[in-house]
Amino acid sequence: MNNIWKELKNKNHKRYLGGLDFFKYIGPGLLVTVGFIDPGNWASNFAAGSEFGYALLWVVTLSTIMLIILQHNVAHLGIVTGLCLSEAATQYCPKWVSRPVLTTAVFASISTSLAEILGGAIALEMLFGVPIVWGAILTTLFVLVMLFSNSYKKIERIIIAFVSIIGLSFLYELFLVDINWPLAVRSWVVPSIPQGSMLIIMSVLGAVVMPHNLFLHSEVIQSHEYNKQDENAIQKRLKYEFYDTLFSMLVGWAINSAMILLAAATFFQTGTPVEELQQAQSLLTPLLGEAASIVFALALLMAGISSTITSGMAAGSIFAGIFGESYHIKDIHSRVGVLLSLGIALLIIFLIDNPFYGLIISQMILSMQLPFTVFLQVSLTSSKRVMGNHANSRWSSFVLYTIAAIVSILNIMLLVGF
Repeated sequence: MNNIWKELKNKNHKRYLGGLDFFKYIGPGLLVTVGFIDPGNWASNFAAGSEFGYALLWVVTLSTIMLIILQHNVAHLGIVTGLCLSEAATQYCPKWVSRPVLTTAVFASISTSLAEILGGAIALEMLFGVPIVWGAILTTLFVLVMLFSNSYKKIERIIIAFVSIIGLSFLYELFLVDINWPLAVRSWVVPSIPQGSMLIIMSVLGAVVMPHNLFLHSEVIQSHEYNKQDENAIQKRLKYEFYDTLFSMLVGWAINSAMILLAAATFFQTGTPVEELQQAQSLLTPLLGEAASIVFALALLMAGISSTITSGMAAGSIFAGIFGESYHIKDIHSRVGVLLSLGIALLIIFLIDNPFYGLIISQMILSMQLPFTVFLQVSLTSSKRVMGNHANSRWSSFVLYTIAAIVSILNIMLLVGF
């Protein structure tokens, strides 16, 4: 009897430890998540909620579904090949294909960095009255120190902490407002395109499904060099990677949705469109109290700093990949990529008159570059020459190409609208 009891106890213990395996693989997905709860998202989501109420919640749902599929797919590339997306493009695609796509991806990373640095600067102005330009300089310098002195694991832990703070901040704010939950649930799944909403729709889409995050996810995954292990280890990593991606993207979906819900329940109800994040904070004070506006500003600062870190890493990965190298902050090409992205973004900030509008336009630029990156990614992950037995099935390729087509169509609609 005692032997049976011991055997059952050992089996339960192994099952418990197997369940804990999931937590060992959490990290890469959250690095990506912070990229789509960045200040650009804040601007897009608050504009969406304040101008159109709950109507555009479906865009967050659609974007997140697309994001899960795309990020899961690009992570497979990193696991199976040991190459990031930029390296794989350089190695397997002709230069006339890879160079234009990777060059536009570098410009997209600059657009991303612009939004991230601006968000940190706006938060510093909210909290301490620091002028936008000086706040942008301080944010950039702090992030450069973080990037040039920390390892992947240290940055992962810092960003997981930041994501937790941001999530708890919005959870706190949602408890203070009256949400129309039946309308919100319907709006999450029923698409509608109110008149004049196309720019905001594209902005929200670009803010969630971001080109630089595809490069970043493959880079962080490949750095573990799972491709050098046996097939069983690769299969195990592929399984747990999906759980990491799914969990992390759902966290991002919840936080992005919370922003629209908060804006809809406060600013839309009072007929006040939000045209700058400083305005959102100042309007929250009489509506929700002083504590809410401080929490809002602190969460924005966390979002700005953490997303600028991931944006810089992505830029370094893209630029290094053009030269057939993986990201490493001590490598000259990785450093040049980081400095180009953050440095040019900082210079552009000096010329911007309307930071809030600059945030929205930056997200729209990302959505316009996205189809090129997605078509490149799917062509690589569908190739047996690149992926071997792990190449996309016909059905997976169809779904992925359909996503790229949807984004392309939305971009055409935006251009026609303009």
